[in-house]
Amino acid sequence: MLNCKTGMAALALVAVCTGHAVAQEGDWREGRAVFQKCMACHSFSEGQHQFGPSLHGIFDREAGTVPGYAYSAAMQAKLAGGLVWTEETMDEFLAKPGAFIPKTKM
Repeated sequence: MLNCKTGMAALALVAVCTGHAVAQEGDWREGRAVFQKCMACHSFSEGQHQFGPSLHGIFDREAGTVPGYAYSAAMQAKLAGGLVWTEETMDEFLAKPGAFIPKTKM
C-alpha cells in the first residue's frame, strides 16, 4: 500500500517520465521502485496499452479518455462525473484505487 510520501515520489517519477514539470518532495529512488509495480500493467508510450492504458500525457487529462483502451464501467462513470487526473486526484487514487473508483480494473 502506498503512503502519501511514497505515492508522491511515484507521482514525481510519472511526472518526469511523462514530461509534466512539477516539483515534488520525496525520494525519487523510492518512487522509481514503487513505480516498477505500475509498469507491469502500464507503458509511457502513446497508444501502447497493456493490461492498463498508456500513461502518456496523463496529467490534466480526463479519466477514461485514451483512445483504443477499453475502460471499466467504473472508470467511465468517473469520467461522466468529471474526473481529471491532477496531482491531487492521482495521489488519492494511488493511495486506495478501489476506494477512489470502486470496481475499477486496477
